[in-house]
Amino acid sequence: MHTVFRVHQIEEKKHDGIKFWRVKLTLTNANDDQQLSTLMETIRQEITGTGWQKMGLLLWKLGENNKAEELYNMLLNDASIENHESYCYHCLGMIKNGLGQYNKAIEFYQKSLDIKEKTLPSNHPELASSYLNIGSAYYNMGEYSNALSSYERSLEIGKIALPPNHPHLASSYCNIALVYDSMGEYSKALSSHERSLEIRKIALPPNHPDLASSYNNIGNVYYDMGEYSKALSSYERALEIQKIALPPNHPHLPFSYIGIAMVYDKIGEYSKALSSYERSLDIRKIALPPNHPDLASSYNNIGMVYDKMGEYSKALSSYERSLDIKKIALPPNHPHLAASYNNIGWVYDNMGEYSKALACYEKALGMYQKSLPPGHLDM
Repeated sequence: MHTVFRVHQIEEKKHDGIKFWRVKLTLTNANDDQQLSTLMETIRQEITGTGWQKMGLLLWKLGENNKAEELYNMLLNDASIENHESYCYHCLGMIKNGLGQYNKAIEFYQKSLDIKEKTLPSNHPELASSYLNIGSAYYNMGEYSNALSSYERSLEIGKIALPPNHPHLASSYCNIALVYDSMGEYSKALSSHERSLEIRKIALPPNHPDLASSYNNIGNVYYDMGEYSKALSSYERALEIQKIALPPNHPHLPFSYIGIAMVYDKIGEYSKALSSYERSLDIRKIALPPNHPDLASSYNNIGMVYDKMGEYSKALSSYERSLDIKKIALPPNHPHLAASYNNIGWVYDNMGEYSKALACYEKALGMYQKSLPPGHLDM
């Protein structure tokens, strides 16, 4: 108990047809190991609250959303002061956001924010955290103007209340960049992502999962800009960090596999693309609820590869599975729904079923016109 080892060597062995591994370990401790000391201090800073609150936050970070939700509901029922209620609402919002229940997430975040605004100074860092999370839920719903407004309010407070290289500022820059990327403003997105990464390199250990998120996000922007070698390099760096820092079926791992697959897809290496997309889907089936929007995204990506390979029946099946999930998980005019109709229309077009294709294209265009700014690249 309470011991930490460094892995120095892993050697695969076989004996009488049985495969096993020999692992060479060395006992270490925070007093003698600077990397371990830094990691432990970072965990202490991130896993805050009382004993049970820490347990709930740790469960959430490990992707155990249902267990974390059950614990925070118990703590909320037992809360005797407003600050404890605000904390529980905040954490329940994070869990609901992770489960794709975005309206419910905003409801919990707002309850937490209402209490904080009554009990804390106007530029307290916890207010910035609330605005950041509300912005995240709006972003996931495709409401980009509301998301950008919340993120910018969070950054304003953070610049006043926090040191210049605080990780929360990195999160604000990161999320502002995500909105700009979704709106097609790539230079602004790249600038904000790079500022976020600069802060995280100073504030966090070298294999912290948030660094992987930054590399993934930068990869996404380079991909959107058509700079595929830079994108692939960023995605692979992210995956390297995640394999060290996260459990093997953590819900963040698929994003790196998806980025790598997107690049291979774009340069015409479809078998490599399909392999990475399927690995992403395998993880998400274990880590996420059955109608989570990210599962829809995985099916959609697999459908696109089959479409390019000329396997139209497999493509249509994947696109329709994606659409079924999105209809349950997303608002009725979300841009991702429009993308599904557009992709299904494309398959019908390739199959020569033009009336079905036209109906899908028109459905997609109507949704895009309601959800995206004029002149957006997707229209």
